[in-house]
Amino acid sequence: MMIMLTNLGEQVAHLHDTTLTCAGGPPVAPPIPATTDDRAALLWQWIGTNHFFNSSLWAEEDLARRTTVSGEEIAQNKRAIDRFNQARNDATERVDEILLTDLGLVDAASAQTDAPESKVPANARLNSETAGSIVDRMSIMALKIHAMRAQTLRTDVADDHRTSSQVKLDKLLQQRADLGACLHTLIADTQAGRAYFKVYRQFKMYNDPRFNPALVAEQSKAKA
Repeated sequence: MMIMLTNLGEQVAHLHDTTLTCAGGPPVAPPIPATTDDRAALLWQWIGTNHFFNSSLWAEEDLARRTTVSGEEIAQNKRAIDRFNQARNDATERVDEILLTDLGLVDAASAQTDAPESKVPANARLNSETAGSIVDRMSIMALKIHAMRAQTLRTDVADDHRTSSQVKLDKLLQQRADLGACLHTLIADTQAGRAYFKVYRQFKMYNDPRFNPALVAEQSKAKA
């Protein structure tokens, strides 16, 4: 069964906003089943997971800028940022794998390997930004919107702060709407054979002890 991709941008924005306004703080990472025949459910679970880790990153970035705590606490924040950023990127790649498999634009057997094999429609243009990347940007935009809206409601600041915050909020909402429209156009163009995108691997080497030269040096020193 094909995933229903109509108005995907609006659906994504609604999910992001809904999870951020739920009581109890930031969204909770949805469970990811090992296997499922419901590709739509799997897609939305990974979109939710990406949003969860972006939300976690947002909170850690705030904490990492404190000036009255120990260096060790800031180091812990920075390490958490690395973990969350890796998980956020992994979730973005899962979103692209599911969408491209459903659209028939990647070989399903290779979709989760280091070298996914794309199926390129004749005369279609390559879109440098993937659908998953747009979803990721919309998640970050939702966090900005949520935080800026809170500024417009503060009672401990002057009117000019709330007014300027409202101007910024309006612009953020427009920017997210633009991203949603771009996502809609990209999906429509890929479905019509006018465009395609690929699964792009980030290969973040600094998080991998096999490739980060500083970590390799530490391991070599420990073995010596």
